Amino acid sequence: MSDDILVAAASRTVFGKGASRRLRRENLVPAIVYGAEDEPQALQLKHNEVIKHLENESFYSQLLSLSVDGKETVRTVLRDVQRHPFRQQILHLDFQRVVAGQALQVTVPLHFANEDTCYGVKTESGMINKTDIEVTVSCRPRDIPESIDIDMLELKIGDSVHLSDLVMPEGVTLVDLGEKGDDSDRAVVSVIAQRTVVEEEPTEAADSDAEAGAEGGDEGKSEESSD
Repeated sequence: MSDDILVAAASRTVFGKGASRRLRRENLVPAIVYGAEDEPQALQLKHNEVIKHLENESFYSQLLSLSVDGKETVRTVLRDVQRHPFRQQILHLDFQRVVAGQALQVTVPLHFANEDTCYGVKTESGMINKTDIEVTVSCRPRDIPESIDIDMLELKIGDSVHLSDLVMPEGVTLVDLGEKGDDSDRAVVSVIAQRTVVEEEPTEAADSDAEAGAEGGDEGKSEESSD
């Protein structure tokens, strides 16, 4: 687990859609923090700082030290990000307080190592098909992994990596992987053959039909000219 990411926020005393629109015009992002049996608290953050945070992959899964109005930090995780449909604008953030020693569920990224040197890609001219780029895990806050790594080096065409193949750190379990024997053990990445388009050669029958049609057409023209 990496060091907590420091996030600065200010308390918010104005509420409603109109107030939120005004905050956004002032380059502020409305937010809320809740959980740990404390009352929810409305917040506002500087938009440019939020954009910078969101460029960091760890911001989505690692512990965040949230400081409100410059006071003592509270450990949280990011729970939701609302974005504008087409502008580069963050509309709202949700943070959840965490309790030390109490398990929580977080989404962590999958990191795929040796993609370029993968046997199925380099030797067999295959391609990598990723069906998941992140997984949900359950663990204590101190055990949150930065990522789950998958080594692609020796995978051949037709090989897949399933949830049950992932190597999980101690104290970390996969939320989506159910009991042995059920249908939850899906493939998260596989190596597949590249599709090729094969042009069909004309058959002898087609050639004969084409020649017959051409001859018939010539005969028709001859008859028309004789009339």
